[in-house]
Order: sequence, then C-alpha cells, then structure tokens
Amino acid sequence: MNTATILVVDDEPQLRRAVKATLTDLGYSVIDAKTGEEALEMLRHETPDLVLLDLNMPGIGGLETCRAIRETSDVPIIVLSVRNTERDKVQVLDAGADDYVTKPFGIQELLARIRAAMRRVPASNDTNVRVVVSDELEIDFATRRITLNGHVERLTPKEFDLLKFLVDHANKPIAHRKLLQTVWGPDYGDEVEYLRVVVNQLRKKVEPVPSKPKYLLTEPWVGYRFAMPAAESAA
Repeated sequence: MNTATILVVDDEPQLRRAVKATLTDLGYSVIDAKTGEEALEMLRHETPDLVLLDLNMPGIGGLETCRAIRETSDVPIIVLSVRNTERDKVQVLDAGADDYVTKPFGIQELLARIRAAMRRVPASNDTNVRVVVSDELEIDFATRRITLNGHVERLTPKEFDLLKFLVDHANKPIAHRKLLQTVWGPDYGDEVEYLRVVVNQLRKKVEPVPSKPKYLLTEPWVGYRFAMPAAESAA
C-alpha cells in the first residue's frame, strides 16, 4: 500500500472523482482542487508528495500554476492535457513540470507516471558537495543552487538530477537513452524533447552565453557531456 499524498487539480468534477477513487483504493491519500488559485492556496497549508495538474483550467491555468508552484516547491508535478503537440510539452516542461500525460489516459499509464515522478535518482556519496567549476561557475548540490558570475539560480528537481549525473560523469558523453532512464526512469528512453528542454533550462543557469555553451555540451547523435575544466575543485 502507498502512503503518499497526491493533490489532483482539475476543473472536471468527474475526472477528479474518478482519479481520487482509484488512487484512494491503491492506498494514496488524495486532496483535490478545481482551480489553480485553489491549488496554490491549498499548498500554503498542505505538503503533497505529488501534484496532478490539468493544463486547461479557468483562471490562471495550469501553466502559470506550475510556474508558481516551482517558485517555492520541489514537489513532482505531472501535467494532464488533451493537447498533444511538442510545443505544448515543451512549454509544460519549461515551466518546471516533471512529466506530461495526454488525456484520455489509461489508469495504468497514469500510475506508472506517478511512480516514475516520485522516484528520485539515488543520492551518491557526494550529493552535498560544492563543485567549483571555474572562477565564474559554482554548483552547490547541497542547496540545489548555481552561482554564475555572482548571480544565484535555483535548480528544479529534474535539472538537479540531470546536472548531478552529468557532473558525476564529467567529460564523458552520456547517451540520450541513458540520461532519460536515469533521470526519469526505466520506462523512458525515446522522449528526447524532455532532455532538450531541461538542458536548455540548465544552460540558462550554467552558461555565460547559453547559445554558445562551454560546459553543457551536445554530443551529436549521442547525447550530452559536461565539460569540466582541468582546474575543477570541490569543497
């Protein structure tokens, strides 16, 4: 049985009831909200383990709700939507969501995505280190923050997991599939757009000139590589 609490945010009462009944039967605790505003107010007092968030809602909508949640919380977020274009997925992932599920969906698919989103990359022994990449770039994995030329940026959960894995294997090309299965889970491997979005997010935080990366490099037809200068040190 599961003990996690899931917040379901959707303006469709029937969907909220169906998802709530299914998840409750499986042992999850479920709370629900019908608007983004209601969800944000609820999150001031509740600490769910995961958020299921509809994209198309009245009021501020799912995209803005996702961004607002990410400003203060690392809770896994799965966005639900009838839209299925790459542009929609990119917008959602760029807003900080962990995953994207298209309606209508099968309950087994949703449960698999929930398990994957709540899964975290196993912590290594040096998860709490501060990595000094260069005079301009410092990565503090303990606080999930990056300092670039004195400016501090906060990492989202997927950014943290991806960057940590790349830094742990610095200067080695890592294949797309390996990165996807490590960061998102073993059922992933073909969702290259997920990687592209998170890498672009990271480049805005670690690169002095994101359009001309010198740390987070693309390995054509393979994947990505974190280029660690020879003078790298950790404290």
